[in-house]
Amino acid sequence: MTRKADGGARIRSVRSDPARVRLALVTAADEAQAAAIARALIEERLAACVNLIPNIRSIYRWREAVEDDREWLLLIKTTAAQYRKMERRILEMHSYETPEVIELAIAGGSAPYLRWLCETAAPVKLSRRPPRRG
Repeated sequence: MTRKADGGARIRSVRSDPARVRLALVTAADEAQAAAIARALIEERLAACVNLIPNIRSIYRWREAVEDDREWLLLIKTTAAQYRKMERRILEMHSYETPEVIELAIAGGSAPYLRWLCETAAPVKLSRRPPRRG
């Protein structure tokens, strides 16, 4: 499907391969923890973008008690190829005994954004040098 953007340029809306792009939902105890996780994921190329949403209210049952806490929500955009590594990194850094890490497949989106996401969350490939000739 093609539609016009405000400037008259055509943009294409595409259906992505659900196996390629992921959105992860993660909650964190505070801003410092949310920012540390986000920065590590971006620096290590395990995610392309992380949005930090402050001051969400979570009501949940934990150890047979109803809890009511303020948390930060991380919306993490990554690829299926990087998802498991990303999840392991979050679990290493997180202070919760049982952190929320939820994986959602992305059904579609703008082609340029999805292309950028896949390129940005890809591991850096080191070029192999040809052997030295002496």
